[in-house]
Amino acid sequence: MTRIDAKFAELAAAGKKAFVAYVMAGDPDYETSVEIVKGLPGAGVDVIELGLPFTDPMADGPTIQLAGQRALEGGMTLEKTLDLAKALREEDDTTPIVLMGYYNPIYSRGVDRFLEDAKAAEIDGLIVVDLPPEEDSELCIPAQAAGMNFIRLATPTTDDKRLPKVLQNTSGFVYYVSITGITGAASAQAGDVGPEVARMKAATDLPIIVGFGIKTPEASKAIAEVADGAVVGSAIVEKIGAGESAADVLAFVKTLADGAHSA
Repeated sequence: MTRIDAKFAELAAAGKKAFVAYVMAGDPDYETSVEIVKGLPGAGVDVIELGLPFTDPMADGPTIQLAGQRALEGGMTLEKTLDLAKALREEDDTTPIVLMGYYNPIYSRGVDRFLEDAKAAEIDGLIVVDLPPEEDSELCIPAQAAGMNFIRLATPTTDDKRLPKVLQNTSGFVYYVSITGITGAASAQAGDVGPEVARMKAATDLPIIVGFGIKTPEASKAIAEVADGAVVGSAIVEKIGAGESAADVLAFVKTLADGAHSA
């Protein structure tokens, strides 16, 4: 059982929904990023998604693209991203860390070496947005053999024919993308999301966590009411990009977490 599996079992036993927060590793700089990541569990975050900076983040909107650029310009690398995870693990041995990004940096490092290093950094799961199920032998299956969850994205265009393929080697949870398009582009609507979550639940026992387009505590609560939890990324990253202090960013994160946990 991974930390992700344990966290969702704990939440289910308590009758609670999950709150997942995404931040870009190294944004706006390494020291501030470490401070924010270390503060996320105390702000109520159940699972941390740690963005791996990449030069061509095709699924991301301007907010996260700019965060990646700031991180890269500040010297952030895959190595330093793993160091950031290790820094959290010095203080927190229970909060799951999911590394989210694109395949190119992993491929460049070499899959075997990457998995060895990710395990050493106590990464619990991976979301690699540009690796479809047809490429599972590249990373998904080796990652799961190494004891990490491989979390897949499902979208409004994932029809009933495609869904079993998407789910076949997925573990940990399913990340349902509530809108078509890039991150931060539109607002998620619980009325649209609810039937889609029900459709996914008919096909898998995994928790369904909904992200993209959740920007307020009210939206976090509304989405968590129709799913197993909510993910917020762009709204948090926007505040980091605006130069808000780590304390103010974490105070905002707590309002979002409280929203999801009140569902």
